[in-house]
Amino acid sequence: MNNKTLIYAVLLIMTVACPGCISQQDRSQTDAVHGQNIENIEDIKGLWIGNMEVPGGVELRILFNISTRPDGSVNATMDSLDQGARGIPVEKITYKDSNLSLEVKSVRGVFEGTLNESGKTIEGEWKQSGSTLPLVLTHIDKTLPELRREQDPVKPYPYAEEEVVFENKEAGIKLAGTLTLPESEGLFPAVLLISGSGPQNRDEEIMGHRPFLVLSDYLTRQGIAVLRFDDRSVGGSTGNFSKATTEDFAGDVLSGIEYLKSRKDIDSSKIGLIGHSEGGLIAPLVAVESNDVAFIVLLAAPGVTGEEIILSQGELIARAEGVDNETIARNKAFTKEMFSVVKEEQNDTIARKKLKKLLKSETENKSEEEKQHSNFSEANLEPQIQGLLSPWMRFFLTYDPIPTLMKVKCPVLAINGEKDLQVPPEENLLAIENALKAGSNENYTVKELPGLNHLFQTTQTGSPTEYSKIEETISPDALELIGNWISEHT
Repeated sequence: MNNKTLIYAVLLIMTVACPGCISQQDRSQTDAVHGQNIENIEDIKGLWIGNMEVPGGVELRILFNISTRPDGSVNATMDSLDQGARGIPVEKITYKDSNLSLEVKSVRGVFEGTLNESGKTIEGEWKQSGSTLPLVLTHIDKTLPELRREQDPVKPYPYAEEEVVFENKEAGIKLAGTLTLPESEGLFPAVLLISGSGPQNRDEEIMGHRPFLVLSDYLTRQGIAVLRFDDRSVGGSTGNFSKATTEDFAGDVLSGIEYLKSRKDIDSSKIGLIGHSEGGLIAPLVAVESNDVAFIVLLAAPGVTGEEIILSQGELIARAEGVDNETIARNKAFTKEMFSVVKEEQNDTIARKKLKKLLKSETENKSEEEKQHSNFSEANLEPQIQGLLSPWMRFFLTYDPIPTLMKVKCPVLAINGEKDLQVPPEENLLAIENALKAGSNENYTVKELPGLNHLFQTTQTGSPTEYSKIEETISPDALELIGNWISEHT
């Protein structure tokens, strides 16, 4: 899942771990750059790229695009190319005496650097969430080619592809997506793909990979229609992601099912769901709500509460990084304290005061090393508190998937990677299996896949720091298992 919990905080853009994470509402409010003290815009116009190494050895390519509009106003955006985060607005630019400052408020970050005499290099630092990392930007003449992975399909595809839009009437939003259809004639079984947490595009793009693009291509070649769509406020979809919960996203999926049912080329009796990570929480909610769900596939789905997921994830990833046991234990205890406030105090004003007091007290007592491995920092108290008190987090922390899973009666495939550090397989797969068994579901398969991580890549350690370094997007074994199981059930 994403920044909110289940994409490791080592990622550069903690609130933009996926493309389109800034809502359409946010974009409209930050569309114009507030340029102050810009001595000569021609010095800094154009594309500036740099490589930045973040903790854990992950290298990310950062691209700034600075331009002027026809009316002379300044426009600037930032891309984190390897994370698939594009077009993030730069809200404020200052350029004076060869010193450049680019402030990106939506991710609570700022680049500060100095243009050298050649005018081709800006040496500086990226500052975010209390951390400072060196970053040297180099001027380039044209946009870089799109990053491709070996498994990314290449057009022309041997199947039909349609850009579609469907409406969640109850929420008053429209959701944009892509429907791929096999070339043969007749009614097709279909699956709808449900992304993990955080604002994600239809390809579930992350760290230079597009898992849902690869999965939809594989399944469509197997004769299965696939619908994948942009989350609320992402890409072509409308709505406000920041105010939505897991239950709201379930409503979006229900709308997608209604759209598939309306098509004459889809077999309405064979519509299934594939949910990854938080999507694996959403799929059972929808399957219980709708009799039109013929089957569900749960990929690295939580079987325990969100609080348990976050705590175990934090411990496992820290341990994989070599953090000592004492620091891990202290961070875990502090995180529990924070969550207790979120769970027990429903008044946001009171909760905010309590959280602020806890955060200040904790960060003041930490060593520099402990601060480096902590999920919280004094430098960004308000944004962190806002995230903790968001509707999504309040719901996620306490939601127990077991009662819902016990009500699921359609066929279920639940799989997880042996080395998944974000949704640990042992406790989550066991919880899912026990719930299905207790609910008397007579058709389910639960399987742990050896050597795979949270994204179902073949991995050495399972650490999220490896995601971008691995060329494989999804293990062929995982793809084959999913495809064969769906074919058997359609």
